[in-house]
Amino acid sequence: MKIICIGRNYAKHARELGNEVPDQPVVFLKPSTALLIKDRPLYYPDFTEELHYEGELVLRISRLGKCIDPCFAHRYYDAVTVGIDFTARDLQRALKNKGLPWEIAKGWDHSAAIGRWIPIEKIHLPPDQWHFELRKNDTVVQQAQLSDMLWDIPALISYVSQYFTLHIGDMLFTGTPPGVGPVQIGDVLEGYFLGRRVLRTEIK
Repeated sequence: MKIICIGRNYAKHARELGNEVPDQPVVFLKPSTALLIKDRPLYYPDFTEELHYEGELVLRISRLGKCIDPCFAHRYYDAVTVGIDFTARDLQRALKNKGLPWEIAKGWDHSAAIGRWIPIEKIHLPPDQWHFELRKNDTVVQQAQLSDMLWDIPALISYVSQYFTLHIGDMLFTGTPPGVGPVQIGDVLEGYFLGRRVLRTEIK
């Protein structure tokens, strides 16, 4: 099982971190050990003092696929949820400034929280009308409609599958909208898809 993540897929988020808006998707991976499920708490790691949340829509891959044409991409996922790409921002910044890879700032144990899956057949809106939000301590901190993405779901699946064969059970984090920020011990993060809560994680 792979956790495939897309960076800078919302122009406003790229700008809020001082990054250029890319001309093609930015892709990175998290190991399977990064997965955090079933509303379990996240324990604040001791190697960072600047832990950030990044709420995202997540797809569950349901078919084996390679070099997928965008027009067939809808056949390759069967459920969606909201996830959080937790980031050790200070560690990431230090590594990027040295021109070094920054996987350890993104891929540490339990850094990829995911909510409960919603089967596609139970969603009665086209993907460009899907919307999600992330709340911190009952306050909305991130929200987006998928039409705000630079690359939509078919484009992402097609692009990623050029480089990685997609397997059943892989997860695709589709990018975070603006509003990312820090968390502290005691904070509660909740993810909502189409107004339905699917994710809850407490920072301990």
